[in-house]
Amino acid sequence: MEKITGLIDAPFTPFHANGDVNLEPIPAYAAMLHKNGLKGVFINGSSGEGYMLTTEERMALAEAWMKAAPEGFKVIVHVGSCCVRESKRLAEHAQQIGAWGIGAMAPPFPKIGRIEELVKYCEEIASGAPDLPFYYYHIPAFNGAFLPMVELLKAVDGRIPNFAGIKYTFESIYEYNQCRMYANGKFDMLHGQDETILPSLAMGGAQGGIGGTTNYNGRCLVGIIEAWQKGDLEEARRLQNYAQEVINVICHFRGNIVGGKRIMKLMGLDLGPNRTPFQTVSPEEEKQLKAELDAIDFFNHCNRM
Repeated sequence: MEKITGLIDAPFTPFHANGDVNLEPIPAYAAMLHKNGLKGVFINGSSGEGYMLTTEERMALAEAWMKAAPEGFKVIVHVGSCCVRESKRLAEHAQQIGAWGIGAMAPPFPKIGRIEELVKYCEEIASGAPDLPFYYYHIPAFNGAFLPMVELLKAVDGRIPNFAGIKYTFESIYEYNQCRMYANGKFDMLHGQDETILPSLAMGGAQGGIGGTTNYNGRCLVGIIEAWQKGDLEEARRLQNYAQEVINVICHFRGNIVGGKRIMKLMGLDLGPNRTPFQTVSPEEEKQLKAELDAIDFFNHCNRM
């Protein structure tokens, strides 16, 4: 299977003021990401508030992204759900519309606590789109599935034919690297933490990744990889440290899903509110958010519309 190189963005889901899904901004959104060096999108995941969407909304979003995707721009559809049958249905739909790949995180309920439970979950979903690469989305902070990923790779190896790899969004660079080296690098280990791209590159990883702050800080994150490839370690360090400054700001405003989404509005692409139970940034908070971004000269570094 093809291994992804470069950064894939995890886009936000645009909503109207009344909370309905808004498909209108997606063509401009896709064009902006492509312009700033992103290689595709991983839609309906955590940044996209996927678990707060209906199956029909998720399908409509997938179709809209497929229509809007520039040539060569990968569309990977997150199909994870608390209902594995709905996940399989979403996987089947993704294959029908020609998506590049699919992925699924473990459900937040019921919590998966054993490798075999996780393998069966992935196996059933992946079978819905046998022609597409399937990625397990490892983000235990969201679902409590603190399981050893090397053991997952051993368990799926030879059992799930279209298992491509892992979107690894966890703090253990050691485990990430162990997974990367498993079976001579058999699986595609997509780096999922924007704050640690450079140390992962130094260990041989992060050739491909999926990020959330790439929505607005993609130029910087793409720049880390480009500087590393040129052998310019000082520039790579500067950009990685700047990326952490941006992350420090969004942490003051309920993280990427809430604070990051409001940054898009400040950049000129209003994607609307968040869905309950997320609390959308208030007008007062928005002023403070802009002030903190101005203090780090963000708007001269961010993605260009």
